[in-house]
Amino acid sequence: GTETDPSDTAGALSLQEIYSKVIPSVVSISTTTANGGASGTGIVMSADGYIITNYHVVDGAQSVSVLTEDNQSYDAVIVGSDETSDLAVLKVEASGLTAAEFGDYDQLRVGDSVVAIGDPLGVQLRGTMTDGIISAINRDLTVNDRQMTLIQTNAALNNGNSGGPLINCYGQVIGINTMK
Repeated sequence: GTETDPSDTAGALSLQEIYSKVIPSVVSISTTTANGGASGTGIVMSADGYIITNYHVVDGAQSVSVLTEDNQSYDAVIVGSDETSDLAVLKVEASGLTAAEFGDYDQLRVGDSVVAIGDPLGVQLRGTMTDGIISAINRDLTVNDRQMTLIQTNAALNNGNSGGPLINCYGQVIGINTMK
């Protein structure tokens, strides 16, 4: 098919190129908790196994597993988390993972094209990409008694997208999806 250009910005990738660039860095997160389990999405931060996801995805987890795009499964350890920012860092014993490229949040403008890649509604829909724009920047919201400053997008998100990347037109991660 024909490449779909989300932006006429110089150097912008087509939607297909963005997906091909980023999907090797997107992972599925599954947890076991005292009350059952939870799932979400994550993004590989470094080739040696550091992964970013949401705090609420791994909160209360007795065990955490990570499934990479090439169907490799790893046990993960939570090495850092912050409830206020809703971020967590996981570590898996792996090498040679494809780390995502990170962009500059300060360069965002309302109207910029973005995509989200993740596991909406769970792992059976893993690797789903949706597109949209930056609807607002520095949107202050209170979430579960926490004040958060967020990027707002109209890219479709569902529960399983939590912890997955929000990506600019260059294939760079510029945010972590937190809520719909």
